[in-house]
Amino acid sequence: MSFKLISGKEVSSEIYDELRTRIQTLKTKGIKPGLAVVLVGEDPASQSYVRMKGKKCEELGMYSVTTILPESTSEAELLEKVEELNKDPLIHGFLVQLPLPKHIDENKVIDAIDPKKDVDGFHPENVGHMLIGNPTFLPATPAGIQQMLIRSGIETAGKHVVVVGRSNIVGKPIAALLMQKGKGGDATVTVVHSKTKDLTEITRQADILIAAIGKPKFITRDMVKKGVVVIDVGTNKVEDPTTPNGSRSVGDVDFENVKDVASAITPVPGGVGPMTICMLMANTVKAAEQALQP
Repeated sequence: MSFKLISGKEVSSEIYDELRTRIQTLKTKGIKPGLAVVLVGEDPASQSYVRMKGKKCEELGMYSVTTILPESTSEAELLEKVEELNKDPLIHGFLVQLPLPKHIDENKVIDAIDPKKDVDGFHPENVGHMLIGNPTFLPATPAGIQQMLIRSGIETAGKHVVVVGRSNIVGKPIAALLMQKGKGGDATVTVVHSKTKDLTEITRQADILIAAIGKPKFITRDMVKKGVVVIDVGTNKVEDPTTPNGSRSVGDVDFENVKDVASAITPVPGGVGPMTICMLMANTVKAAEQALQP
């Protein structure tokens, strides 16, 4: 069957156009949305992601600050930096790039971020608002997935969504978002994970399948039903001697085989990935708008 390719590049481009208008409005009021990113250590993937965030801020005409701290930075030093950003009037939103070195308690750092500047949407206060259906800042990747579905004309109301993976970053929050009342919600959601029995039996029931398990090509053709909508959140490096650097990115879904039975599917790369940075920018603009309110 023919399938629809859900392009994160196209959907994010549409959202960026809307954000540019809002940013211009803020600038007429003397506000330039400011985003800060703190990176501890030299993880190459994190460094690349941080660079992309800075570049996108520049493209949109936003203020951007990146702080790179050595791997040896203590928890107290990082918390001091967080407090500094909490008080900085030029910074409307910021995040501390995860994962952090093992000697630093991630939860303690997240808890220290001012919820009004928590554009990653990870602070317990913002997670609570999301769960009760009164969100302030939504986690970027789940929010991006929801926008992809809405803007691609894929109905979620009454559909059975199966989420593969239960992480705090994607699995749990996307399940919470899709079961909320309203546009982009009203779905019946099942979450499966490494301890789920008869996993394939459940994934084959999905009208919409969201794969966020971090295993290359884990979802195979026999695990989905005909006409399924597939959102592939995975980004996994696999060896490929035909490429200049000897590797390539693949998702959690066996794209080439699953696309033939899907009604719509996201590619990797170019699917969910671009939406994550896009929604981070949207959260930062929202934080700047809220900073204007008394």
